[in-house]
Amino acid sequence: MSKKDISRRSFLGTAAVAGVVGAIGTSSLLSSCNGKKSREELDLPPLLDRAPKGKPLKAGLIGCGHRGTGALMNFLSAGSGLTVGALGDVFEDKIHHVNDRLKKYKLEVPEERCFVGFDAFQKVMESDVDVVLLATPPHFRPEHFKAAIKAKKHVFMEKPVAVDPVGVRTVIATARRAEKMGLNVVTGTQRRHQRDYVATYEQVANGAIGKPLSARANWNQEHVWFRRRQPEWTDMEYMMRNWNNFTWLSGDHILDTHIHNIDIVNWFMGDHPVSALGYGGRHRRVTGNQWDFFSIDFDYGNGRFSHSMCRQIDNCTNGVGELVIGTEGYTNCKNTIYNLDGTIKWQYDYPKDKEGKSTGRVKIPPYIQEHIHLVTAIRTNKYVNEAERTAVSNLTAIMARESAYTGKRITWDEIMNSDMRLGPKEYHMGDVDMEFETPVPGTAIKS
Repeated sequence: MSKKDISRRSFLGTAAVAGVVGAIGTSSLLSSCNGKKSREELDLPPLLDRAPKGKPLKAGLIGCGHRGTGALMNFLSAGSGLTVGALGDVFEDKIHHVNDRLKKYKLEVPEERCFVGFDAFQKVMESDVDVVLLATPPHFRPEHFKAAIKAKKHVFMEKPVAVDPVGVRTVIATARRAEKMGLNVVTGTQRRHQRDYVATYEQVANGAIGKPLSARANWNQEHVWFRRRQPEWTDMEYMMRNWNNFTWLSGDHILDTHIHNIDIVNWFMGDHPVSALGYGGRHRRVTGNQWDFFSIDFDYGNGRFSHSMCRQIDNCTNGVGELVIGTEGYTNCKNTIYNLDGTIKWQYDYPKDKEGKSTGRVKIPPYIQEHIHLVTAIRTNKYVNEAERTAVSNLTAIMARESAYTGKRITWDEIMNSDMRLGPKEYHMGDVDMEFETPVPGTAIKS
């Protein structure tokens, strides 16, 4: 692979898929309230404690790391008649890890249904599973999603759904194909399935804070996991085992984690930003080529703005959450709405413990709730497809990342039409001709 394939070269070009995306702006749910809007009008998920009984469903897991293993356990916990039929990963040891977990539940996937290598996803698709769970490093998500719909499988896919604009457009096109085929798709933006967030959004969408004008979002934490290179590892194995620290694989942590907050702000503001201007830097990381922190100013148009920040540095003040301010109040988006003077207007009522005290927790964890939604949709023919809206939030985060990386203001149209594609064109577990460049603002060329 040539070095230019992953460089921060001029990233704005002519989209190669003209006509695939079309107008992508999401219409505001918050601008015209004539009476209370129903849950159906607001497109809110069914919040069942358990998926209804129905035809047995068999899942195939693609990506058997920590999150993939968790996603499989969440799927199996969503209701009755759910099992696992195939496993796929580029590393055999990851598959063994999943099977070890499954044995605790008296389940195990036989060797002939465990597939290893970069083509493992294709073999899982070819098996008799009904649902595929996509949990590989995000770089591979667009290709795997496309293959899943082609194979006529229902899909759960983790966020982020892509690391670059080319991947985002692929996901959007595939999402629309899935809709035509009646294939259900749920994504890993679990806050949209978290009962307190959903209830708060319903209040805001029905005018509890007036018209949303500004927002703040942050995901600030200590450093995340990393792996140092072992002597026997090739370039590709090193990057794949340390994927969370390479932009071409993860999209940087502004996508990998902060996308949750960005997605919530888009949801509550009722649209995506029209541009982003940001900055950030790298000071403490010891592997990969990602940054340590980002600070982004999102312009939503018509005088509406959001400040978004994320950081992964030890020994700093941390915090994760959102705040949306409207003409008549403000909210933390999770469980409380305030009047403009700071007094509480509304609070979410959490379940009580045996002593009658609030547990402070929702009844069903959102990681399971999203799988309940998927299984319910399949069994009741109440169609769901969250892929395009997640792709919009995904592109919002990419727009922010590229603004910070380049030091330039980036507009929605520019990033949507960009021909940027990160990573190699071919995959093999060998050495790769690439440089692990760290982006330097002010050096990228805007065309």
